Amino acid sequence: MIDILEKKIWVAGHNGMVGSSILRKLEKEKCKILKAEKKELNLLDQKKTQQWIQDNKPDIIILAAAKVGGIKFNMLNKSAFLYENLMIQNNIIYTASKLNIDKLVFIGSSCIYPKNSPQPIPESSLMKGPLEETNEGYALAKIAGLKLCKYLNEEFHQKFISVMPSNVFGVNDNFDPDNSHVLGALLRKIYQAKVNGSKKIEIWGTGKPRREFLYVDDLADAIFFLIKNYNSSLPINVGTSKDISITELAVKIAKVLDHKIEIEYNSSMPDGTYLKRLDTTKLTKLGWKPKISLEDGIKKTFNYCTQNNIFS
Repeated sequence: MIDILEKKIWVAGHNGMVGSSILRKLEKEKCKILKAEKKELNLLDQKKTQQWIQDNKPDIIILAAAKVGGIKFNMLNKSAFLYENLMIQNNIIYTASKLNIDKLVFIGSSCIYPKNSPQPIPESSLMKGPLEETNEGYALAKIAGLKLCKYLNEEFHQKFISVMPSNVFGVNDNFDPDNSHVLGALLRKIYQAKVNGSKKIEIWGTGKPRREFLYVDDLADAIFFLIKNYNSSLPINVGTSKDISITELAVKIAKVLDHKIEIEYNSSMPDGTYLKRLDTTKLTKLGWKPKISLEDGIKKTFNYCTQNNIFS
């Protein structure tokens, strides 16, 4: 078990949704927080990244930095998703290994698993079949990061672990209409429909695919739990073990916003993987469970958006 008391912890990607949630949680702990702004440190620059880590000497690194986006953005930018994520990961992970950093947490994604994985998806499904094509570039990069942590853990007994969350949402998410993930995109669409006095909203594909959603503060809580209680080289899933269809999600969001909607399905757009729900048995056995329901998470996210004029 690792104690974070008085430790120097670097959150790489602290301005993103996941990184900022981890930062909020860290601020309640008695540890020293390390941050590097983009203008100060470009994580794509290997030499500067290596030098920054060497100069600041973190005890623990939480690798939340990544190039992310929704299904359309992924489809149109596969090369950038693969290249940039590989560079960020490699620069941080390998440097951390060379400097013998006490612990590193690599935050992956459920998209690493094959598109036809058994449901719920156990960690053992990794590389047992072809990936979903729409986000293959991103998934390949995340698999490479996971494997690098695994090899370093096994070869040098370094406490580098990989966490695979389900679809994460919440405060500080990306709500851009062109490159956000599904929950953020639907929240914006339904809010704007309400403001404009319209009931109609468009959903890509059939609306039948089912997804699992995890509120970002629950992920941050799980990461802290795993820093203290998990050192295995094998990846570990983090989720709620509950799935919902995209249509059902839209209806739930509309209910939270107190707005009736009429859904129009755009059949020219892809559905992506039909069903994706993680098997979280391993994490549950360690003693962790999520605390925030999907509905409460949507409420928290919507309140954040209205208070910060995100949709204006």
